[in-house]
Amino acid sequence: MKIVKKRKKSTRFRGTHTHGRGFKKKARGSGHRGGVGMAGTGKRGDQKKTLVTNLYGGDYFGKSKTRRAAPKKIVKIVTLQSILNNLESLEKKGIAKEERGTYSVDLKKYKIIGNTELGIKLKIFANSASKGAQESIKKSGGEIVLA
Repeated sequence: MKIVKKRKKSTRFRGTHTHGRGFKKKARGSGHRGGVGMAGTGKRGDQKKTLVTNLYGGDYFGKSKTRRAAPKKIVKIVTLQSILNNLESLEKKGIAKEERGTYSVDLKKYKIIGNTELGIKLKIFANSASKGAQESIKKSGGEIVLA
């Protein structure tokens, strides 16, 4: 059996323009490799899709829903002054009713704010209210019912 010594690549590629790498720029550094490891596995990294799907299954792409913030509740705000100014129109719409000198106002989807002297008794049904609004309603002899 005869042992054949194989020539090294460095000597075999002497004199060739690209040293077996195709285009000349490809041989310069690691510029054509596209990164190491999981680099280049993004949305359009088709050359590494099988690597990603075999390792991670379907959990690699997309956003994580665990770190998303809960949507903020948007509460509409009404001032006590606007309730006083629009009391007649609220009564026509059926939102406010007068019973024995006390107006009962149904504003369950609203937050009541403001610190004004009312002069009349109000019983307000609301989602929430500021401290100043609660105090001014109690001073006038009315009450506020929070949902």
